[in-house]
Amino acid sequence: MILRTIRSHRLAATSSAHLAGSWWPPAGLRAKSTAILDDDAPPLVEPSEGGTVVTVTSGKGGVGKTTTSASLAMGLANRGFRVAALDFDIGLRNLDLHLGCERRIVFDFVNVINGECKLHQALIKDRHQPNLHMLAASQTREKEALKPEGVAEIISQLRSEFDYVVCDSPAGIEHGAQQAMFHADIALVCTNPELSSVRDSDKMISIIQSKSRRAEEQRDPVQQYLLITRYEAEKVVGEAMLSAADIQEMLGIPLLGVVPEGEEVLKSTNLGRPVITQGAECDTGAAYEDVVKRFLGEECPLRFTQPKEKGFLSGLFGK
Repeated sequence: MILRTIRSHRLAATSSAHLAGSWWPPAGLRAKSTAILDDDAPPLVEPSEGGTVVTVTSGKGGVGKTTTSASLAMGLANRGFRVAALDFDIGLRNLDLHLGCERRIVFDFVNVINGECKLHQALIKDRHQPNLHMLAASQTREKEALKPEGVAEIISQLRSEFDYVVCDSPAGIEHGAQQAMFHADIALVCTNPELSSVRDSDKMISIIQSKSRRAEEQRDPVQQYLLITRYEAEKVVGEAMLSAADIQEMLGIPLLGVVPEGEEVLKSTNLGRPVITQGAECDTGAAYEDVVKRFLGEECPLRFTQPKEKGFLSGLFGK
């Protein structure tokens, strides 16, 4: 039934700039990166701008944007890059919980915009990874408090000090999401393997194409990549969930990775540590390690798209 629904809802063909092989691996890495870039792809970031802005976004909520933002930021920091993670979800911040610094917040994003403190006073250094800093969203202000000129000034300052600025965007197209998307050099579009989530992601892809700073300035477009989260290969085989191939065909942007559903995310959040820190101990952490490798241009096979083989005893007892 789901496959018939997919075929009846095929989205229109996307532009040639969306084709999977045309933008791989992500460009815009700074000169000190050892990743091999595509010689045919122009560098995304002007040398005068400094670091690369990576926005993690989605059409729907609950797809794992904050989990992805925290793990991507930590993974890049573990590779030696200086990383700033920004929470754009005014009033509903959660990135601080994933990074375990919720009790250390004195100043936030809006305080910096309003001139109530300096940027360095609001940035919180991770206790376990000195390359990683976080700027928290305000819990008490309205979303409109993210004034465009103030956000632009902060992004500019962070570019000059960090290799990567990872923006954790709110879902949808509200004010905070628009601000996060506007400044992106690279966008990671997170989606769950369900039709409504994929359709909303398609809308986000179009918005990023047309309403980013790069589009306004008629520069090279934002490079967009697909990340499929909460994937359950067993349900895909049973045709109760969209496959990674179907989702990529519908959205038409390169697939950066597939992250399986796992209880480890909740455990990691409660501990205040990104799930990537669990590494090979859990599939979800291993999947995010793979995402970081591909993001940096390393060859890494796509995993977690097939059901796990059951052992003899599990098959015998129906587990």
